[in-house]
Amino acid sequence: MAAQKQTVLIIGGTGAQGTPVVKELSKSNNYFIKVLTRSPSSASALTLSNLPNVTLISGDGYNEKDLHSAFIDISIAFVNLNGFAIGEKAELYWGIRIFEIAAEHGVKHFIWASLDSSYQISSYEPRFRTGHFEGKSKVADWISAQKMGDGAMKWSVLTSCMYLETFSEMLAPAKEMVDGEEVVVFKAPVGNGMPPMIYLEDLGKYARWLVEYPEKSNGLNLKIATANVGWEEVAKSFTEVTGKKAVFKDISLEEYFASGVFGDADRKVGHSVGHEDDTLMTYRENFSGFWNTWREDVLKRSKKDYELLDEILPERVQSVGEWMKLTGYTGERTNVLKDYADAGRKKPQ
Repeated sequence: MAAQKQTVLIIGGTGAQGTPVVKELSKSNNYFIKVLTRSPSSASALTLSNLPNVTLISGDGYNEKDLHSAFIDISIAFVNLNGFAIGEKAELYWGIRIFEIAAEHGVKHFIWASLDSSYQISSYEPRFRTGHFEGKSKVADWISAQKMGDGAMKWSVLTSCMYLETFSEMLAPAKEMVDGEEVVVFKAPVGNGMPPMIYLEDLGKYARWLVEYPEKSNGLNLKIATANVGWEEVAKSFTEVTGKKAVFKDISLEEYFASGVFGDADRKVGHSVGHEDDTLMTYRENFSGFWNTWREDVLKRSKKDYELLDEILPERVQSVGEWMKLTGYTGERTNVLKDYADAGRKKPQ
């Protein structure tokens, strides 16, 4: 007899990261997939509901009653919380609490979507502190300290990085006239830094591997990336792929925030919670740490990391140029991050 399909619960399944995970697991036809969402009638949710083996569950991932209901008869959980929307404090609480609720319900394998902490890795240099890194990283550290074996719930961590797709949104280039010629300009306060970046479709494949090989992935923090990407390479690759002249322009943090990328940079992040919370960082504080991290190469993927990624996914995309060719990248803007796609959020100009 064929093995019975296991049921996977995905929290955060309608976002930029969760969507390719849902699609990849659906494509495998080996699982029943339940996606917990507060907005089952949203365009992103309805798109997922049309996939094979996918069911939407109406509920709030930050509500215990809804979580207990969602975890009934679940074998595997993939959890990606929007720490940017709820803030570090709330993500820390809910990340741990969701793990506990999953264990209560007998989930066999819990997968936490994480990010590295440049603040911790730098021995707590304040200029690298980035709020939406911190909650995820602290939860990953807590999960990594949990009991293993003897019937304990298996756990894995999928540590991601910037999405290559954000070159179509937050990192999209501008067009400027230089000496009467239109030039595509990639601007960022990144200097010669080469941050790790990931192609989202491959992210979904790495998540599927964690799900399909629990004996290998149990206790593993899988640090994924396509490549360590420099902005000079981005501009050069764009020209090679499109034939259009492109350059990289390094800018200061002051210029970056003055460009209006976040509107009022001194307002607090955490748009889903009350801003009277003193633990919330401002956009300026959060993204100063973010760009300082990449400019100074605090977070990189090592040769050993890439060797493991090659072993898991030999066909993976390995460069920004390859990604541009594969996706037909043109530099035009489109929605990528859920925070910009959701109603009323102003996109960068």
